[in-house]
Amino acid sequence: MRATTEEVRDRLLAAAERLIYRDGINGTGVDTILAEASVARMSLYNQFGNKDGLVLAALERRDRRWMAWYEARVTALAPAGPGRALALFDALDEWFRQPDFHGCAFINAAGELADPAHAVRQLSARHKLALARFVGDVVDEAGQGTLDRALFLLIEGAIVAAMVEGRPDAARDAHQVAARLMALD
Repeated sequence: MRATTEEVRDRLLAAAERLIYRDGINGTGVDTILAEASVARMSLYNQFGNKDGLVLAALERRDRRWMAWYEARVTALAPAGPGRALALFDALDEWFRQPDFHGCAFINAAGELADPAHAVRQLSARHKLALARFVGDVVDEAGQGTLDRALFLLIEGAIVAAMVEGRPDAARDAHQVAARLMALD
């Protein structure tokens, strides 16, 4: 049975998202994506125009999926109250301990692309703004509104430390710092 256009698109996006996250944009060739997705080269060009179009679409997919997961996980860990701000770090701790953790796909992608006007860099900036808004909402609900930027920066630092240093406990360290800041606020 022949795959539908939607199935081919989904396979390309899933393969590109996984491979780019693991190996980087520049470290992932079109042939590798095509082999992983088991689709013909023309399918990529028909669906996305070129590798850049596929990379952008795969990262847009990652943005939606990761933000939905993070928001749901933080809410599940602490549905309301001051503990919800600390759950921001508890969810990160779970993510950092996954065997396929390779840092933030958007920090990684932005680091590979020097041009701030590149569509992927723009998407990375939008992802970080959405994350900062979510953190701000959680911190406001917890009555710690003055700490929104500080906790966002702790989150970003924990992500980088977990990836670069290979230390999944970076989220727990950031959790402790956040708790101290919240006690002082």
